[in-house]
Amino acid sequence: MIYDEPRTMPGGDRYMLLEFGNEMNLELNFLAQGLAAAIAAHRIKGVVETAPCFASLLVHYEPEDISFADLKAELLRLVASLGPSDDIELPSRLFYFPTVYCDPWTRAAIQDYTLKINPDKEYDPAFVARLNGLSGPEQLVRVHSGTEYWVAALGFWPGLPFMMALDPRSVITAPKYNPPRTWTPQGTVGMGGASTAIYPVATPGGYQIFGRIPVPIWDPKRRFPVFEDSICLFRPGDRVKFVPVSVAEFEDAERQVADGTYEYNVVGYQKFSVAQYKSWVASLDRTKRF
Repeated sequence: MIYDEPRTMPGGDRYMLLEFGNEMNLELNFLAQGLAAAIAAHRIKGVVETAPCFASLLVHYEPEDISFADLKAELLRLVASLGPSDDIELPSRLFYFPTVYCDPWTRAAIQDYTLKINPDKEYDPAFVARLNGLSGPEQLVRVHSGTEYWVAALGFWPGLPFMMALDPRSVITAPKYNPPRTWTPQGTVGMGGASTAIYPVATPGGYQIFGRIPVPIWDPKRRFPVFEDSICLFRPGDRVKFVPVSVAEFEDAERQVADGTYEYNVVGYQKFSVAQYKSWVASLDRTKRF
């Protein structure tokens, strides 16, 4: 549900957490990102930065410049002035990533996990497909790659995007590993709940995994122009499109990344209109998969 008024609570000695509802959906994230944009535009004294999440917004502030109570009053007044989410327009970039689905690298990680940690459980693309009523891994690839993904939040690791499917026909869900894996290849694409993520580096993890991209999304060395302003590629409100490719195409892109010649396929900032998005969704037959 969406709360009539955001719930506010301390998130530490200089953070305020605003919760907009108690479920994970795009509507709540649009509200969180809309408020973050409004806070930046109004330059509220004492606010350092904001961090949207699925259904909440974390606000970092300086207590010496503004008290918790005054900040709460300022933000609630701002929320009341924003109107419905349909009025929200957000700057958004679109990234296209070559993606190998059902790839040998994540398959090896799954097999290693099954052999060493949890031999009694099934964790593979066929399992995810079956949970979502799909015919098999092939349809899972079509459904998962059939939509753009909305970057709702960044977290867990620098630059890791938590994303939600913009096309409701592509919404699938999957449980997390229990216990987690000890390793996951860099660039792995996976899911936990209804959230899709990309692993920026090789790391332990618990999402169901079934694909991999060959390009960095986190680069402390800033070797490519897209990292000019930040070592993290994404910002909340960006969009991602996974483009299925072969292993050979993946390895070709990987070689270009290694020699520094890879060119990111990105559409620059556009206005994402929540009203237009909702109008498009209303025109869809949600019962039809890809």
